[in-house]
Amino acid sequence: MIGILLPVLTFLAALGTGLIAGLLFAFSAFVMDALARLPPEQGIAAMQSINVAVLNPLFGTVFFGTAVLCVVLAVAAFFRWGEAGAIYLFAGSLLYLVGTIVVTIALNVPLNNALAAVAPNSAEGAGLWTRYIVSWTAWNHVRTVAALTALASFIMALR
Repeated sequence: MIGILLPVLTFLAALGTGLIAGLLFAFSAFVMDALARLPPEQGIAAMQSINVAVLNPLFGTVFFGTAVLCVVLAVAAFFRWGEAGAIYLFAGSLLYLVGTIVVTIALNVPLNNALAAVAPNSAEGAGLWTRYIVSWTAWNHVRTVAALTALASFIMALR
């Protein structure tokens, strides 16, 4: 049964990783730079709003649904290791799970939580904002590359 579903699941994982890669790329390419150009209180308030707005069912479904697909594909790849494309399925799954999901939960979310706890117009907020922009963006670059590389791996698996 999984053999019939494998190309469909791989295609869906490619779509999911592609959507997430594009979103993360936008933040790395220009959103964070635009926010950094604002006065700190405006940048903080905007990012706080973004961090609340992103917690919605559509984003959650794509972000975590893709992770579920990656777990299924990693297991399938493990049991089909000698078959063509298995290494790409496993690599793509691992890249998304570790480079996107784990990095988000372990590094970006704590930064977001710290930002949520400060008043945008406070001195503490301004100091945090300077560090936040650098650190959050650096880890976002990692997430972007991981999601994009996962997408490439899933495309290779479908060949």
